[in-house]
Amino acid sequence: MRPGFLLLRRAAALCTWGLRPWLSRQPARPLRTGGCWGLRAALQPPGKGEPPWSGKGAARGEREKEEDEDEEEEDDEEELDSLLGPAPLPSAQRLLVVHPAIKWGPKKPLLTTAELQMAEAVALVNTLHNWTVLDKIIMSTKMPDKKFIFGKGNFQILTEKIKELPHITAVFLNVERLSSLTKSELEDAWGVTVFDRYTVVLHIFRCNARTKEAKLQIALAEIPLLRANLKNETSHLDQQRGGSRYIMGSGETFMEMQYRLLKEKEFKIRNALEKLRKKRSVLRTQRRRHEFPVVAVMGYTNCGKTTLIKALTGDERIHPRDQLFATLDITAHAGYLPSHLEVIYVDTIGFLSELPHDLIESFSATLEDVAYSDLIVHVRDISHPETVLQKASVLSVLKNLNLPSHLLDSIVEVHNKVDLIERYQSPEPNAIAVSALLGYGLEKLKEEIERTVLKTTGRNILTIKVNLAGPQLSWLYKEATVQEVDVMPEECMANVKVIISNSALGKYKKLFPR
Repeated sequence: MRPGFLLLRRAAALCTWGLRPWLSRQPARPLRTGGCWGLRAALQPPGKGEPPWSGKGAARGEREKEEDEDEEEEDDEEELDSLLGPAPLPSAQRLLVVHPAIKWGPKKPLLTTAELQMAEAVALVNTLHNWTVLDKIIMSTKMPDKKFIFGKGNFQILTEKIKELPHITAVFLNVERLSSLTKSELEDAWGVTVFDRYTVVLHIFRCNARTKEAKLQIALAEIPLLRANLKNETSHLDQQRGGSRYIMGSGETFMEMQYRLLKEKEFKIRNALEKLRKKRSVLRTQRRRHEFPVVAVMGYTNCGKTTLIKALTGDERIHPRDQLFATLDITAHAGYLPSHLEVIYVDTIGFLSELPHDLIESFSATLEDVAYSDLIVHVRDISHPETVLQKASVLSVLKNLNLPSHLLDSIVEVHNKVDLIERYQSPEPNAIAVSALLGYGLEKLKEEIERTVLKTTGRNILTIKVNLAGPQLSWLYKEATVQEVDVMPEECMANVKVIISNSALGKYKKLFPR
């Protein structure tokens, strides 16, 4: 290889490596010689180069095309890794949990109490490893939207209580989202880190994320938080004065550069999520091609969705966990209904009251699969004191997902954990009482799922008379769900009871006309 060509190649590599942190990441490949036949032929040993229109060249072109596709996949993996970065380890925290209780006014919650809201806040903290609740307190407030959340008297009482806790490292203020100004002022007044529901739930998500899609969605949800922190940091730097506002004469301030980098990161994350969304769309198309009915199992976090799916499918590989937000990824599991019809149960992320809007938006792509399901099963923890509020929270989110009306109208409601309530009687006549843990009520639930699925998917239960000497029976076994075969040997015929879709029935009549 010529020395001049090597110098150019090394220079290009050095430039690319030096600018990589600041440039949007492009597919980083070494300089290839296959892009031009003339250059490739000149660099190869004599007799080794063929023009692209020759047979060998065409074969090599196919191999290079496959190599390019493999390299593009590797680049996509590297791109995802660069966006996600190393997963931060959950640091140990010792917290005071503070719940602002609105005593009156339009913002006072009607379906819950301050004590129950405090219990959920403590449960959120206990979900995290090495996070400990040192103390908890409910403080009344008239205007939770004002700068310090509380009035002067209660704020002073709270400040003194924080100072009396010598080992405290943070305060969890149980509100949906604190403004950057309020967070900064509270941290200055109390001398410890202040968390809101957004940051705590986001940290739980970060610790429980397993797939790259879940991690990307969390990274997307972090962007607004990073912007708010950036605003605080840059305002602090502006107060120090001195020095140039611009970076290396670029005409771009530090704040402008950081905002630009955040915007570029957000753009890349959304592009990566869009690629994953297209892959999910391909999987959905394959399921549709095989005409497997899809049942989306949804509910409030820790209501027992995963345990119920394990009970319905008998899949021993499913390992439910008794904690909030144990499931962040869409997972699919095959099961059979009483008629031997195979269905796909889809496990989804749990819901939470006052779940911040940015988190809902970032995970809306995951919930997109729900819109393509044939049936929604809404699971409720009927033993929970806030079960009515939890139902309202789930239905509110479902309505905001713009689901088809037929899905919302045909929801099967399941009252789970009835084993924790003595002699439970459902106040709702259409709800099905079950205990996913003990197996109570599962057969009735399967029958209701089957009835609704057959109705919503347009499947028919028919008895078809087939000739055993022909291919009809094997075709029905392949394309439909065969329930019974009543053989009539003297006629070499059989009456076959099947569950068959309208499209498959049309194919059968076309292939085997009478």
